[in-house]
Amino acid sequence: MLLYAICIFVSAFLLFQVQPMISRFILPFFGGTPMVWSTVQLFFQIFLTVGYAYSAWMISRVRVRNQRVIHITLLGVAVVALVTLGIFWPSPVTPSAAWKPTSVDTPILDIFKLLIVAVGLPYFMLCTNSPLIQAWFSKALPGKSPYRLYALSNIGSLLGLLAYPFLIEPNLTLRAQGWAWTIGFVLFAGLAGIAAFRSVRFSGSEEVQTRAALSPRPMKRVQALWILFSAVASTLMLAITNQITQEVAAVPFLWVLPLSIYLVTFILTYSGEKWYSRKLFGILLIIASGAMIWALVDVRTHFVTQIAIYSFVLFTGAMICNGETYRLRPEADRLTRFYLMTSIGGALGGVFVNLVAPAIFKGFWELPISIGLTWALVLAIFVSRKSTDAPKRLKFLFNVMIGAVVILVGGLAVFSLLGGAPSGDVFQERNFYGVTRVKEINAGDPEWHGYNLVHGVTIHGVQYTNPDKSSLPTGYYAKESGVGLAIANHPNFGKGMKVGIIGLGMGGLSAYGQIGDTYRYYEINPVMKDLALGLGDYFSYINNSPAKTDIVMGDARISMERELADGTATVYDVLVMDAFSGDSIPVHLLTKEAFEVYLQQLAPEGILVANISNRHLNMIPVFWKQAQDFGLHMAVVPAEGDGKLSRSSLFVLLSRDPALLQNPDIAARAETLEGYSTTIPQWTDDFSNLFQILR
Repeated sequence: MLLYAICIFVSAFLLFQVQPMISRFILPFFGGTPMVWSTVQLFFQIFLTVGYAYSAWMISRVRVRNQRVIHITLLGVAVVALVTLGIFWPSPVTPSAAWKPTSVDTPILDIFKLLIVAVGLPYFMLCTNSPLIQAWFSKALPGKSPYRLYALSNIGSLLGLLAYPFLIEPNLTLRAQGWAWTIGFVLFAGLAGIAAFRSVRFSGSEEVQTRAALSPRPMKRVQALWILFSAVASTLMLAITNQITQEVAAVPFLWVLPLSIYLVTFILTYSGEKWYSRKLFGILLIIASGAMIWALVDVRTHFVTQIAIYSFVLFTGAMICNGETYRLRPEADRLTRFYLMTSIGGALGGVFVNLVAPAIFKGFWELPISIGLTWALVLAIFVSRKSTDAPKRLKFLFNVMIGAVVILVGGLAVFSLLGGAPSGDVFQERNFYGVTRVKEINAGDPEWHGYNLVHGVTIHGVQYTNPDKSSLPTGYYAKESGVGLAIANHPNFGKGMKVGIIGLGMGGLSAYGQIGDTYRYYEINPVMKDLALGLGDYFSYINNSPAKTDIVMGDARISMERELADGTATVYDVLVMDAFSGDSIPVHLLTKEAFEVYLQQLAPEGILVANISNRHLNMIPVFWKQAQDFGLHMAVVPAEGDGKLSRSSLFVLLSRDPALLQNPDIAARAETLEGYSTTIPQWTDDFSNLFQILR
């Protein structure tokens, strides 16, 4: 018993250690967008299904002695593969720089390629462990329920997930994390090999169990309901992850919260039916739904309150879905098929959120769909709960769920494709990088009529249609802002100035462009490029600017590294960092290695400008450490917004030449950093810690 428990716990812990670790590593390759995490989850959900399919095949089709040979062989191959990759890569699960994508055309496919090579086989072996161990356990101890081992597996998963942001990531470099995880996998392989070897002792016979020896196969409708309930729970978890990370707040590692809640519901429901009461959770669903409607309507609600509401919604909905799934569980000899069907449901939820929903919805409509399906499940249960005819009750439940899926998905797809959007939105588009909106403002006021560009929780600025105001820099880029002061007071302003901008937005900085100037933008989101170049006639800064404008598509740092490598790099008088993932600059643009790239493309009399306006993070220590390391002079420029032409902002200005920052206009607005210091370590590609700079 102890061997099985330890083996399951270790495998689950490693499963949920590698997910955030590999996500953290490849995040810079794709611009730091939160969708990287969602795509990584999809990959792991699919591989979990493949692993469970292997386990079901092994238990039902393979002789016990052959199970041992096959499984131990695959474990050995996985260990050899990891050691081999460790020879060529920084660590066995962190790919070399050669694996960085060269375009932004197929991010999901590129992520899948990276993950298959880096962790595919070892992750597959970890996925097979829980159902196999439980099946072997049920043979060894036929009188005991193996489902408690599944609850233990989810406890291991939860601890592995939470340990990463709080213990592993703050204290170990990525390279050290990769090697530590590899050592853990070797330990697991040894435990799993021993468990597989010992399983032969309890085989009783060398032949595969005959159908007569097994409990009756669950009805097809029951198996379909396993899939449906699991798909709804998975969709709800991913939908709420998207909602809170892209529409509520860009808080570091916030995606850990919904996944942790999701795992907790498995721990509770699979520990026994005492934790799940239909009546109680039916009442809680009413409360949760009302609270969610309030949060969606009143977007001014504090972000902590919104996160708490969405977390409560997820807990309630996932408890209902997983509780009902557990109530339909089969006998222990059918558990591998049970886990296979539930994993298929989880994978289908991931496919729907990551692949189907972005193609047919312009917004995050999977959230109301998953809530609607949860309500359909609850109502069907309460309508049919008094029926004593089990097959008829299951048929009714199945029909209700299928009907609800068709109505909700089909109805919202038609609504979205016909242009359905929140009030005030004149444009809405969704892709891998999130939802981009254009909002019309002051429709009845010709003087202040204009359009806002919004991405998630970030307002990128406004352009007014009034001819007297349409060419004025606005928002974060107003003349009194740090970036406005840096450009307008540079010695080369109006003299063929070269400006690089990381992050396009609506191209608002082109308002400063003069004849002979060159403005080069680095942008990863194709929708931003289309809007900035005039799609829908909302924004015209670039088209109206007398400066020459280039737009380079792809992650800014990768693009700049490529320009340096092939000799096409531009030396900038001003280089602006204004890329936002959610509401903050992506971490990979703030490291020592990133600054080495910037300074190679910054003129000796150049200014590096960064927009560090952020509600949740204090970025000053990060820039101060980089300034100290590279011998740069630094100024911090705050600005108060007037609510119309300007927004409150905070910019950091860095330069090799102190005279540039001592310009009277800049010095008059800059905050002194005399005597400032920080204890946080310098950020590198191998080490950073967002928790250290939380406000």
